[in-house]
Amino acid sequence: MPLPELLPITPFTHPARGEVVVPGSKSLTNRALLLAALCDAPVSLTGALFSDDTRLMADALRKIGCTVVADETALTLSISDQGKAFAGADKPVDLFVGLAGTAARFLTALCAAAPRGVYRLDGVPQMRKRPMLGLIATLRALGADIRCTGEDGFFPLEIHARGLRGGTVSIDASESSQLLSALLMVTPLAGAPVEIALTARVRRPFVEMTARLMGEFGVALGEQKNAAVFTVAPSRYHSPGTYAIEPDATAASYFLALPLVTGGSLHLPHLRASGAGLQGDTHFAEVLGRVGVTIRATSRGLDVNFAQINMQRGVDQDFSEFSDTFLTLAAISPLLAGPTRITGIAHTRKQETDRVAGMARELTKLGQQVVETEDSLEIQPRFLRGGQTIETYGDHRFAMSFGILGCLDLHGDGSPWLTIREPGCCAKTFPHFFELLETLRQKSLAL
Repeated sequence: MPLPELLPITPFTHPARGEVVVPGSKSLTNRALLLAALCDAPVSLTGALFSDDTRLMADALRKIGCTVVADETALTLSISDQGKAFAGADKPVDLFVGLAGTAARFLTALCAAAPRGVYRLDGVPQMRKRPMLGLIATLRALGADIRCTGEDGFFPLEIHARGLRGGTVSIDASESSQLLSALLMVTPLAGAPVEIALTARVRRPFVEMTARLMGEFGVALGEQKNAAVFTVAPSRYHSPGTYAIEPDATAASYFLALPLVTGGSLHLPHLRASGAGLQGDTHFAEVLGRVGVTIRATSRGLDVNFAQINMQRGVDQDFSEFSDTFLTLAAISPLLAGPTRITGIAHTRKQETDRVAGMARELTKLGQQVVETEDSLEIQPRFLRGGQTIETYGDHRFAMSFGILGCLDLHGDGSPWLTIREPGCCAKTFPHFFELLETLRQKSLAL
């Protein structure tokens, strides 16, 4: 059922209780889709995420010749006919990526590594502002013919595929680790070994995720004697048969934070402990632990609970390695008993929107005192100002983060005090987020 343009959030009047099944990881689903398309036999992905971003990726793989069968009820994606990929080279193939950064970067690299064909890639206007130059320049250095039909270094692109040669190249992936991940996944297709030198600092967790996932699909990167240099030998990906996608650690952050807002406890099945699994965003649980939330890892998943007496002061946290979760902490920072300082987030100004400026703007609207720098936010909690509408800027993480804050019973009578504009933007990664939130609220009333 479509969400309205303006969605008032109904607060919880009782502590949260119950189980929350978090959807599959977007980052892992789109990486696994690309690697499956390069395998030598069919692949079945279980626990896959079905959202705007992953549907765009799957649709693009169909257009280049793979068969992708989706079963949204079973949460599976089956990829086959990889040998037919790139076979239809007689006319240009148009690929639309919307605002999906993973799809944009991964498909650019995939098409550049293709043996033949012409591929035209574009997205929504905001996608034309997202960083691509580091990847484009490095692929060109490996022999790719990539033509920017607008501003150089940005979408839209036209790629005249002829494969990649080997050699030594460099890449600046400081603006997005996806640029390096995209390059790493396709360089095994090159005609000779590729050595990739980093020219600037890159956020490592998602790169490590990529490397480990490549290994699970049969391609191991060369030993890194220097952390700034990756060596990739020509190789072939092999089907693992069935591959299980982990639940999304970033999506989990909202429900890990919910008991701090409402009180109570939740169980998140299949979630891994901080630092376990492939996702760096699991480290957000450590941050919540420092503000008073109790999170316990079990063999079944994560148990999270919060009692008011546990509340601690705000935290000073560098989010550079798991920055998608900084909005979750920022949105609930008005409820902490002291200032919260969030650093390492300058690169998020070039994501779906300028997340630093947008968060400062919305928190100020709610009456908070916010100091914004290029790379940080410092939030001094003040009395929350009700009756406000949160702008989402088309960014799913604004909608979900402030959706959690809106669950606070600010007036003590269960009346809505915070409204989310365009909540439907959650379809990018978590289409049923608000439905799940309401289900939890209803369950809390019955317990």
